Amino acid sequence: MFAVIKTGGRQFRVVPNDVLEIGKIAGDVGTIVQLNEVLVLGSDTPVLGTPTVAGASVAAEVLQHKRGPKVIAFKKRRRKNSRRKRGYRDELTVLRITEILADNAKPTIGPRPKREKVAAPAEAAE
Repeated sequence: MFAVIKTGGRQFRVVPNDVLEIGKIAGDVGTIVQLNEVLVLGSDTPVLGTPTVAGASVAAEVLQHKRGPKVIAFKKRRRKNSRRKRGYRDELTVLRITEILADNAKPTIGPRPKREKVAAPAEAAE
């Protein structure tokens, strides 16, 4: 089963366990958020929304908040000694899709537990 969702003015085709970067949304790292703008629910018989599918949503776990790559906007007018340099970095949220829900269902899968870092045993000095 797949879904086409709309968030931040962009559309994404998602299936469970997909990891995607979207524009920053509210939600702490490790929590489950619901994305309610589902445009298409796909399976054997796809359901198209007008404009969205009623009662459908996508549950996703917030993995991290980060900033995108630096984008430089440089403008120059030749022979005029006129230059303008300006840059920015997008605020992004990394999500893992946990499940695709229909008929106003609530998420059943919680966030994955974090792995504990295991320190390697120190070798005896000879």
